[in-house]
Amino acid sequence: MVTAVNRSMLPRADERHAYLPASASVRQIAETLAAFANTRGGRLVLGVDRQQQVVGIENPQALIERLLDAAWRIEPPLTRSIPFPHIESLAGKTVVVVEVPAGLSHVYRFEGRFYGRRGASNEPLDAEALRQLLLTRGDVTFESLPARGATLDDLDMQAVQAYASRVERFVGLSPLDVLRRRGCVTPDDEPTYAGLLLFGHTPQRFLPSAQIVLARYPGREMGDRFLRDVAEGTLPQQILQAEAFLVDNMRRGAVMRGLVREEQTEYPIEAVREAIVNAVAHRDYSIRGAEIRIFMFADRIEVISPGRLPGHVTVQNLLHERFSRNEIIVQVLSDMGFIERLGYGIDRIVRVMAQAGLPAPRFEETANGFKLTLFGHGERMLSTDRESASRWAHLGLNERQIRALEFVAEKGRITNREYQQLVPNVSSETLRRDLAQLVEMGVLIKVGEKRGTYYIFK
Repeated sequence: MVTAVNRSMLPRADERHAYLPASASVRQIAETLAAFANTRGGRLVLGVDRQQQVVGIENPQALIERLLDAAWRIEPPLTRSIPFPHIESLAGKTVVVVEVPAGLSHVYRFEGRFYGRRGASNEPLDAEALRQLLLTRGDVTFESLPARGATLDDLDMQAVQAYASRVERFVGLSPLDVLRRRGCVTPDDEPTYAGLLLFGHTPQRFLPSAQIVLARYPGREMGDRFLRDVAEGTLPQQILQAEAFLVDNMRRGAVMRGLVREEQTEYPIEAVREAIVNAVAHRDYSIRGAEIRIFMFADRIEVISPGRLPGHVTVQNLLHERFSRNEIIVQVLSDMGFIERLGYGIDRIVRVMAQAGLPAPRFEETANGFKLTLFGHGERMLSTDRESASRWAHLGLNERQIRALEFVAEKGRITNREYQQLVPNVSSETLRRDLAQLVEMGVLIKVGEKRGTYYIFK
């Protein structure tokens, strides 16, 4: 007697759940396993019919042997990467289950064809999907491909020479030899994408989206009023530009630790630098039309990189596993002092944030990217009071203007209305001139118009 099983007892067949009857052929099993392996892993249950009713298996050991045979026929053999199949009981019936883990580091094929999982179906990958999979899994790296239309004239040989002077084993070599050894040109001396990103005169000519979009919002959510900048040029130049923007827009003040007052920036600068370098070093540069985006809010910084986590790295294991999508870029940035090659920065970010008494960073995978969120001291920072006045004493400011700057140091911004409340017995025209003078002196920046106007540190 066949027992009908309520569908709620089994997840519906989808991208990560598949069901096959006990009579499934080696081909059916192999295609399903390869499809799971080439996407995000999944769970295959044998002993369930097309109506998703559990019918069971009379000889589970024979089916396990057939399943292992299918896994062995996949190239490379999947038997090395999946747990041994196991027997379960569903609705009183015996079934065989095998789990294909997510984040495998190879690309798998069966009888010459590459399969992927689309919904509840196994489908051969088209050329573009296969290309993206090869890039993601590291069998082919985008950074090592020749940049279409680029020549050696597009590389800054003086920058290469300056880099070589910092690496002992490259001293005395020609810039072209250095580029060859680092994979920044092909064997035919064509610039690779890594070469252009690291040493190009204008990398954005070949990769327009290889840049960092920066924005600072005054509140905790996106709004119409914000300060914006774009970091362009080579990757080292982008790192320095992005760091300068974030540091310039941080609150500076103090936090209380017990009874001890400590002077601090809103975020540990080392953690911010590591977050920028990590995004630049590990983003997927093959994704066109998507830049690194760094948004600064009143309580946090969000760093969003194009491309999901590479290889076998997942959100759960990224503190312990290492897999670099861009090995050439990582190595050169390491030579330049931006990266400690072994750590890759994530573990250091966690440690530095903890040392500063801040919440742990948040790591998330988005639909087509990776997001890191840092939470700062924010509104918990105390004003530096009279100590801050000494920073501006040499500018010859009046007492009202110093109070305004103290307010900005504590709150991050000041409006005309807030300034009026701060010094209520002064005319609005005088206060307007105070703020205008601070803008002319390069101390503050005016953002917005009319009633939406506010001022922040330059």
